[in-house]
Amino acid sequence: MRTNRPYVNLDPAVIEQARQIDLLTYLNRYEPRNLKRVAPNVYCTIEHDSLKISNGKWYWWSRGFGGVSALDYLIKVKDYEFVEAVEALTGKTADWRAPPPTQKESKPKVLLLPPPNKDCQRVIKYLSDRGIDRQLILDCISQRIIYESADYHNAVFVGKDSNGDPKYGACRSTLGSNFKGDASGSDKKYSFRLVADKSCGSVHLFECAIDLLSYATYLKHKDKDYKRQNLLSLSGVYQPQKEIEKSKIPIALSTFLKENSEIKTIYLHLDNDKVGKLCAETLKVLLEKDYEIVNAPPPSGKDVNDFLLSFLRNVQLKSCQERSDDR
Repeated sequence: MRTNRPYVNLDPAVIEQARQIDLLTYLNRYEPRNLKRVAPNVYCTIEHDSLKISNGKWYWWSRGFGGVSALDYLIKVKDYEFVEAVEALTGKTADWRAPPPTQKESKPKVLLLPPPNKDCQRVIKYLSDRGIDRQLILDCISQRIIYESADYHNAVFVGKDSNGDPKYGACRSTLGSNFKGDASGSDKKYSFRLVADKSCGSVHLFECAIDLLSYATYLKHKDKDYKRQNLLSLSGVYQPQKEIEKSKIPIALSTFLKENSEIKTIYLHLDNDKVGKLCAETLKVLLEKDYEIVNAPPPSGKDVNDFLLSFLRNVQLKSCQERSDDR
């Protein structure tokens, strides 16, 4: 049985040396028979074929976690304790040196989307249960920006660049778990979005794809055409700096604004919690000099999807009451 040993006496330089070793380098040198190439710049391990390695990172899809270094791998996958993992890495690679930053090559990201399932029935049910309009779901599926993965039947929300090429994939469990994750090689500059079919001077901002689709559904119920609006998700929670003025604009939003110079107004539909309110405040400070900022959080509920579900329940109750009154 392993016992955890304190690592306060370890030389910080030794710890840093261990942290610098990426998993692909480690496997190539010391477990080459456990390494398999599955696509250009993408590898998996023979031992765990759902553990994918690309762009200097790794993710174990069947377990829902990942990391960057070989140190992460030994601790999270091989169950080494910290000191043992550091010793294993530095002992085996005493002559290994991380190249200076100026020598590192900038390699383009390679997006590794999960393979699609033969149909999207679970995704359709999952999104329908969240109140999303069925025809909207089918439209997104036909555009190949939503699909069901073959391996774990996750809902996959695809972001494309201005050429229509997939650049980003957000995966979300449809089976009741809390799993959320980005496909390996995802570029958050091109998060999930629905772009207006005609020139539009505004963009509506959401934390995630579900909230975006919920708002589009709400517009349909109000007899408004969501296709006339730019709807953009941030692909997760935006984290401002403690000093708001030093924060950066989310890369998905800054990219969209650069590519759509006609935008003059930004609507913020962020969550009704402390984090969402701070994000809205931060974006207003950063953007109000150049854009009209309209803070429009959901009227009720934690997020836009909560509000949509409440709205639909009220519509259903009203409809039932009207039918009852007609009898």
